[in-house]
Amino acid sequence: MSKSSTSKTLVWILMAMLIFGLGGFGITNLGGSATSVGSVGDKEIDINEYARALQNELRAVEAQTGQSLSFADARAMGLDQIVLGNLVTTRALDAENDRLGISLGDARLAQELRAISAFKSPDGQFDREAYKFALEQIGMSEAEFETSMREESARALLQTAIVSGLSMPVSYGEVILNFVGEERDVTIARLDAEALAYPVATPSDDQLLAYYEANIDAFTRPAMREITYAWLSPSMLIDTVEIDEETLRALYEERSAEFNTPERRLVERLAFADMDAAEAARAKLDAGESSFEDLVAARGLELSDTDLGDVSTADLGAAGEAVFSAEVGSVAGPIQTIIGPALFRVNGVLPGNEVPFDEALPELREELAAERARRVIDSEMSAIDDLLAAGATLEELAKESDMQVDQISWHDGLGDGIAGYEEFRALAATLSAEDFPQIETLEDGGIFALRLDGETPAAPAPFDDVRDEVAAAWTRDETVRRLEEMAANLTPMLGGDADLSVYGLAPRTETGILRNGFVPDTPATFLETVFSLEDGAVATLPHDDTVLILRLDAVRQPDKENEEITSLANTLLRQAAEGIAQDVFQAYATEIQAQKGVTLDQPAINAVHAQFQ
Repeated sequence: MSKSSTSKTLVWILMAMLIFGLGGFGITNLGGSATSVGSVGDKEIDINEYARALQNELRAVEAQTGQSLSFADARAMGLDQIVLGNLVTTRALDAENDRLGISLGDARLAQELRAISAFKSPDGQFDREAYKFALEQIGMSEAEFETSMREESARALLQTAIVSGLSMPVSYGEVILNFVGEERDVTIARLDAEALAYPVATPSDDQLLAYYEANIDAFTRPAMREITYAWLSPSMLIDTVEIDEETLRALYEERSAEFNTPERRLVERLAFADMDAAEAARAKLDAGESSFEDLVAARGLELSDTDLGDVSTADLGAAGEAVFSAEVGSVAGPIQTIIGPALFRVNGVLPGNEVPFDEALPELREELAAERARRVIDSEMSAIDDLLAAGATLEELAKESDMQVDQISWHDGLGDGIAGYEEFRALAATLSAEDFPQIETLEDGGIFALRLDGETPAAPAPFDDVRDEVAAAWTRDETVRRLEEMAANLTPMLGGDADLSVYGLAPRTETGILRNGFVPDTPATFLETVFSLEDGAVATLPHDDTVLILRLDAVRQPDKENEEITSLANTLLRQAAEGIAQDVFQAYATEIQAQKGVTLDQPAINAVHAQFQ
């Protein structure tokens, strides 16, 4: 929900200027006879506005992921529908504001315009020529831009009116807090095969065969695809690539900051208005009348406000020498800095690290060799493509190029070797016998081509082939069955405060367990079981080839006096209120759309999408 009409408008201006400066994917040529991609009531959704919003969303996703995003992938993610939905909601609110008569007044509009830095002259005053020029760059008239600002401000008012005042009762927060923050103490004892009075006997052939047939799914081999592949990866060529020492030394110097890091300090800085105040604080510190924490609190600050993190001498400027000569735990200063006189507390030392060229050489050589190997592969791709186009088989590729040929019985879930690449798995899953081998690329710069030789449907493995697996599974299940019987006989005697060691068990106690916690060496259902028990109750859980005996020893509610617990409760209340506010707003916007009516011009939408292909 908008908090500032000015900031959003300015972002749109700057993004639009960038888009138009780069050609904007043809956005300026979207016109034709279409000016909108749809409408809500009598409020049209401008075709260029949709294009700009879609462009911005694409760039935002790319910035978050650090990867280029094709428009096809964006549509598969539903990005176009999200953008269009947001614009529909925006125009629905504009239509409602017209009905309610909500608008931004001229005086307020002028104030908003004067506040936008893009429209100011070097002396900080509003510049009409700068205003006019900026709007020309994004293809908007003054009237259009000012209308958009009025509408945006009115939408912010309407949104605030809809959701303001929504809050959750304190009791809601307490219920959630009690659920999330409840702690439990549990005693755990493990029974394994050594606890059995008699070991599990060796199964007979009839027992194994019966187990095999009863659990046939566990011994069914997945459907296999017999695939021949030709593959060339950078790692295959690294040993053949030569790198001269001069190039390696140049790379070492370029990455010097990575291999040679200076000594650093963990430092807190407390600044004062003048040197007299700083020296007075230092005197209290030296006299033992105040601690550094007291001085921070006296300034109305938290320790986190003074934390500089880990810094080098250069980071501290004039204070560097004094701070780096101080002992850990001591306070240096007062020292004059660019923000005034300050005291510095040293909390730790992070030693520097120097990696000489000879030690960095293997890493540098591998990096450069891999990069050059990728370039070699790139240069060979065209020739390899030509060989395939001329009818060469994958085996012939191996003779005519550096590619290696091998075969794999691939199935879903296999991830070894070349099957570890997502690109290979995706193609292997859809490959047909009619598909002609083509060169595809891998994420590490390698290339590959596939041929489907045949398919083997899923089928049970022959009993003789999996006899050892069946025997191991039977023995495990039989062991657990007998251990569960033993545990069932023991549990009536283990409740309350009974001493489990009396019964030959080796108990351990886990305290302060939370619902979202983790207890090592326990099954996935452990926490669910623990939080379903009554105080003093006992339960059993199979785990691999053992059985756990669990006893709930204590249940503790969250400490309401604990600041962390209080903060958590407030966070839960705020999140719940925000969620309800969002739901209320969405319901309101949906109702407006239903009342006003939404129409979309699919040909115009397609015209926008065509510019992004």
